[in-house]
Order: sequence, then C-alpha cells, then structure tokens
Amino acid sequence: MAREICLRQLAVRPRTRAELAGSLAKKGISDEVSAQVLDRYDEVGIIDDAAFARAWVSSRHNGRGLARRALANELRQRGVDGEVASEALGELDEETEAETARTLVDRKLRTARGEPDAVFRRLVGMLARKGYPPGVAIRAVKDALAAQSAEAAEFAEQIDADALAEAEGERG
Repeated sequence: MAREICLRQLAVRPRTRAELAGSLAKKGISDEVSAQVLDRYDEVGIIDDAAFARAWVSSRHNGRGLARRALANELRQRGVDGEVASEALGELDEETEAETARTLVDRKLRTARGEPDAVFRRLVGMLARKGYPPGVAIRAVKDALAAQSAEAAEFAEQIDADALAEAEGERG
C-alpha cells in the first residue's frame, strides 16, 4: 500500500522524501512502514532530494525567472534539507541571477506604460516578488531604463542604486 502511494505520487512529478512522507502520513501509513519504504526508495535512487533540488532550481530559475532567495524558500517548503538546497542553489551564480533579472525587466519594459518613476517602481517590485535582492533589482531596472529612451535614461541617471538598495535593506 505504501509503495503504491509513493509510486502514484512519483508518477505525477518528482517528489522529495518529506513530501512522500507527508502523503503517507495523510493516508494513515505508520511511521515505521513509511520509513522502511522511503529508505528503500532512497537506496535504489527512486527518491533523490539532491537531484530534485538541482532540477527544481534549474527549472524554476529558467522557467519563471526566480532568484535564489525565492528558490530557497520553495525548496524549504518541500522539505529539502538546508545543506542540499544550498548546494543546488550554489550552481546559480550572482552573474546569472543578474542576467536573468535584466532579461525579465527587458521583457516587461516592452509593454510598460506610464511615467519612468512608476515603471521603475513596478519593475523593481516584480523582481522583489521573484526573490531578487534590492541591489540586483534596482541595478537591472536602472540599466534597462537607461537603454530604453532619452527620458527614461535621464530618470535612470538620477537613481543611486547602492543607496536605494541600502534603504531597502534597512526597511526589509
């Protein structure tokens, strides 16, 4: 019964050990039986939290543009061990994160309407919701605005990214 529950869950999508343990507990499977089945699946490689974490980070960063902070939170919610999560997140460096932030901003900027300061706030907010640190978000938006138009460039010149990031850090 426990094996069937696990295999059904894994047929839908990869799962962490903690997710499977939660499913088994909900179905009334004893902790002892649950541990035996999960240990066996661990041994044979059917469940592998490290592989899950690497795949999750790659997929969610490339697909949704999520930053390390948001990804760490998602992994924690799925029961991935902190050390395993850190290792998977280590594959995503600051440069890649900054490039992704800029790509997201460029994509949104094409359809953005309004005054430069309102556009600036909306874009920084969008990146913040995706887990980007204030400095990265502000710099990406400032650079994108500067490249967009003369009016936006003039606005961007007045932005002190480091000072704003510090102010955001104090508030956060």
